[in-house]
Amino acid sequence: MHLKAFLQGFGILAVVLSLFPFVAADYWWIRMFDYPHVQLTILTLVALLVYFFRFDLRNWRDYTFIVVLGACFLLQLVKIFPYTPFAEKELKSNTAAIPARSIDILAINVLQKNEEYHKVINEVFVWEPDVLIFTETNEKWRNVLREGLKGFGYDHRMEMPLDNTYGMLVYSKLELLNPQIKFLLEDCIPSMHARVVLPSREMIQMHVIHPTPPMPPHDGSSTDRDAQMMMVAKMAKDAKLPVIVAGDFNDVAWSETTQLFQNVSRLLDPRIGRGFYNTFNADSWIMRWPLDHLFVSEEFRLVQIELGSHVGSDHFPFYTKLSLEPSKAAVQKAPPPSQEELKEAENQLEKETKKDNKEKAEAKQ
Repeated sequence: MHLKAFLQGFGILAVVLSLFPFVAADYWWIRMFDYPHVQLTILTLVALLVYFFRFDLRNWRDYTFIVVLGACFLLQLVKIFPYTPFAEKELKSNTAAIPARSIDILAINVLQKNEEYHKVINEVFVWEPDVLIFTETNEKWRNVLREGLKGFGYDHRMEMPLDNTYGMLVYSKLELLNPQIKFLLEDCIPSMHARVVLPSREMIQMHVIHPTPPMPPHDGSSTDRDAQMMMVAKMAKDAKLPVIVAGDFNDVAWSETTQLFQNVSRLLDPRIGRGFYNTFNADSWIMRWPLDHLFVSEEFRLVQIELGSHVGSDHFPFYTKLSLEPSKAAVQKAPPPSQEELKEAENQLEKETKKDNKEKAEAKQ
């Protein structure tokens, strides 16, 4: 195949893949194209430059191809640009945090079948965070982590070990008030909710989630994931305390669903203006995306954000240190959600209700 024909074919494919995420459908084979925006941006730019410098532009087809591929590149770039250091920081920085008003969190998707338990425990000792979030934890992981962390101050716990890769553990050195394990949509997908008491005795509200990915065999659509995210977004929006939402969202930061989650919840993303901090896939240099997230309300400032070391999982650990500074909240306060955004969030919840009703009806037949 000639190079020119190959580039033209790639250009057409890139345009189609770029438009897929805008299709208003929850099918997994459409939603999966939310993920590779960075990869598509790079490949589209390379194809555009090769075509422009390698071939003479002789007719309207060549010019049309250049324009269309250029528009595709810009569309991709607009999606990912906020997550580069060139964009303005959404969550402002603080490099002189007061210890009594600070909290640091280490979130690790351990990969349930991973047996390199010592690497995960060693990672905890590297960061020594106030709060630990472990996902994909079964009974074996719970027992090993409990034993390995015994005597290191993680005395406040919420535990729901499961064998379905949705087990979750939250361990904290800080006091947890009103800890709750909820099953927001399904009785096998937990989420965890608690008030965290800082050393200053100020309280914050924390939500931890791990919804299903929109991909078989987990789920043939993104309906469950999207609905759980909207439920937690509404909790955050209505909260009376400063809020932290963290976990493995099984969604990228720039997707339509995560953007809607942010807009409805009014939470801030520490990645914006700093970098991608791709946590998945730790075993691939090319196919990496930010799937593990932490969002906070405007009362917080960022002290530190880092990826951890490879711990045998397909996810990198995600570390964040925050400073509670409510007096500075006004300068980074997110605007309230629009009526259209609130309506779209309700539509996501209605889709889930209809899906559940359909599944129950089919089960009775």
